Amino acid sequence: MIIKPMVRNNICLNSHPAGCAMSVKQQIEYAKKTLSPDVRGGALEGAVPRLALIIGCSNGYGLASRIAAAFGYGAVTVGLSREKAASENHTATPGFYNNLAFDREAAAAGLVSRTLDGNAFLGETKAEIAKAVRDAAAEANIPAKIDLIVYSLASPVRTDPKTGILYKSAIKPVGESFSGKTLNMMNGTFHETQAEPATADEIYSTIKVMGGEDWEYWIEALEKEGLVSPKTRTVAYSYLGPEHSWPIYKNGTIGKAKEDLERACDDINKTYAASGKIAGAWISVNKAVVTRSSAVIPIIPLYISCLFKVMKEMKLHEGCIEQIVRLYRDRLYAAESGDPEMVPVDRKGRIRIDDWEMREDVQRAVMKKMNSVTENNVFTETDVAGFKHDFLEAHGFDVAGIDYEADTDISGNNI
Repeated sequence: MIIKPMVRNNICLNSHPAGCAMSVKQQIEYAKKTLSPDVRGGALEGAVPRLALIIGCSNGYGLASRIAAAFGYGAVTVGLSREKAASENHTATPGFYNNLAFDREAAAAGLVSRTLDGNAFLGETKAEIAKAVRDAAAEANIPAKIDLIVYSLASPVRTDPKTGILYKSAIKPVGESFSGKTLNMMNGTFHETQAEPATADEIYSTIKVMGGEDWEYWIEALEKEGLVSPKTRTVAYSYLGPEHSWPIYKNGTIGKAKEDLERACDDINKTYAASGKIAGAWISVNKAVVTRSSAVIPIIPLYISCLFKVMKEMKLHEGCIEQIVRLYRDRLYAAESGDPEMVPVDRKGRIRIDDWEMREDVQRAVMKKMNSVTENNVFTETDVAGFKHDFLEAHGFDVAGIDYEADTDISGNNI
């Protein structure tokens, strides 16, 4: 079929297999160019990952984490995600095509990879991943000891494996209602958004879905399977953002979940790193980027559009792959980080690769735009066009070199 983007309320309902594959290839080329042994900045060979597990591997930061580990460091990778294949009349999810493209590019490069589709919250899935890790390590003839575990899940629901209770997350403020201006990226129009404060049950449910409990369960399961070692590093991703977004983000239900993620990080370190079972656990606070999730959080599309304009003008702009390359090269696997205690962190022990975004001069310029932007000047004062491009690209559209008038096999078999 001929595939055109179907976008409703900042949600894209379809994807393009060839565009997704091309986007994966572009990220691979960036990782190869910036993390090859001669340019990676003297990273210790003993510290870089040889076997990586990416939990949430199919989109955004998770996909970039897998690409950088495999094509930057030559790591064997095992990836887990939950995606949908194409049906007779509907395309697959973009992550489905991304996974296909990654595995085919890895095979062509002689890199061992395994990709599993499943519910990351279930114990059965964790057991399946353990087997996949052993199989991949055996094929690559390396020890079945995971060097890098990336936890990058974005799910709206979770069933607690110990109780069977289904929890649903809610993106809401806490304590008081929120109103603010948000942006329709497709036409540049604004509308006011209103959100009532979350109930106690909604806060608890969001923490259960988006917090750190499942990350802890993963480390516990992998340690029991004998798949971790004193070299194992694990990282989960978070976001803080500027103060004006805090009512809906940092101080809202999402923020409560992120606080629990930090609590889990501390507990993992106390339980496993302190006893030498793993090297350490970290939270990486990342930059605001366009993802399928960020496009629908109130006020965030407008903020990101202003941020992109400023950071591109200052030549500081990064997407997911650029952020993860910098995370690996300059933080987690920098030369001085061979000792886990030397990984650069803030006073709360978090890795900060949102440092350029949160620079005072950047935020001052962004706030100036946020306060002056209107529907009449949105296309000149902000980078709404860049936001729209990144959003469409995440679904395989608006990718250079793709013929969007061509009849396309939506199965992904021709990627």
